[in-house]
Amino acid sequence: MSGAKIELQHKIHVLTKKEELDTVRVQGKVVIVLDVLFATTTMVAVLANGAREVVPVLDEAAARACAKGIGECVLAGELYAETLPGFAHPAPLALIEHGVRDKTVVYSTTNGTVAMTDAAGAARVYCGALLNARRLVEHIVANHARETVLILCSGSGNNFNYEDFYGAGCFVDRFSEVMKNVDLSDAARASRDLYRQARLPDALLECRVGAMMAKRGLRREVEYACKVDSLPVVTALEDGRVRLVSDSAPGRSG
Repeated sequence: MSGAKIELQHKIHVLTKKEELDTVRVQGKVVIVLDVLFATTTMVAVLANGAREVVPVLDEAAARACAKGIGECVLAGELYAETLPGFAHPAPLALIEHGVRDKTVVYSTTNGTVAMTDAAGAARVYCGALLNARRLVEHIVANHARETVLILCSGSGNNFNYEDFYGAGCFVDRFSEVMKNVDLSDAARASRDLYRQARLPDALLECRVGAMMAKRGLRREVEYACKVDSLPVVTALEDGRVRLVSDSAPGRSG
């Protein structure tokens, strides 16, 4: 997208879909990428359950090329909610059950891994989910006190997704608890209001993507994604790979 980039003025911002990233200047900022159903939830979950690293890629071809270069790894991913041929199922519990301990996971999804790649120009890119909201916020407050924080909702095909905005609201709520009188953008305030009013798991089971996943037999996966603050880990993009940050506590699924 051509034209001047917007310089953000508030401490905490929310972008409602990954395409909005084209309009803002991300250099020097901290970005939290959210794809609650399921890409970033899956990345947080598999890393908390022993995966060595996750390599987010743009598409199936990039995943196969990456896997060829790595050698032994787990290929997982989807395109438009259909598991890619020969790949492991990309939902969190399914991938954990497939087996990820001590393995590199090469991961391709329609939205979340694309958003992660698009945000790579920021000073620091974190992988967020409801699962690790509190721990990730604590880490950011401790390590990035001066930087602007941009919470990036992946969305879906240039569309707003309720579950990502809800997840953003959870993060904004946690920032509000830790940082008194924190300066919020209007979108950040709106997401926090939604988070405080809606109730889990119904909020995610009744939204468009959550209902679609439940109809596909993935209700258990959606309910797992609702386990707020259950995995006290910090997951960050480093050299194109998502890894646990060294001060993360060991997590547990379930």
